[in-house]
Amino acid sequence: MAQPSALNSFVSGRCPQCREGKIFKSSVFNLLKFKQAYENCPHCGVKFESEPGFFWGAMYFSYALNVGLAIIMGVFFFNVYEDPPLGLMVGTVLGVSALASPLVFRLARLLMMYIAAPYRRYRPSK
Repeated sequence: MAQPSALNSFVSGRCPQCREGKIFKSSVFNLLKFKQAYENCPHCGVKFESEPGFFWGAMYFSYALNVGLAIIMGVFFFNVYEDPPLGLMVGTVLGVSALASPLVFRLARLLMMYIAAPYRRYRPSK
């Protein structure tokens, strides 16, 4: 069986090393448990947090994702409205950011793991 691509594994929230084990315990839509993640990969056993405080760096990715979201919404408002009201723009940006926070949280952690983590890319023997 062929190993899944890195992009498919990233999108589905799989381990960056074996690309098969799940990282998060529940769905992004479960608002009470969306942050819960496994400490180690259930498939290959790699420790996801490679050092203490590793995921603090994910805040930078989260910030970039939120700024990108705000820019996209700003461009949308200026294309739909000639002169959009400030309150409408600010309220919408804050509302969409709040609704997207579980997804942004997960994407930031996944980016941190896939880009900045020192995982080896090999398929473990079973």
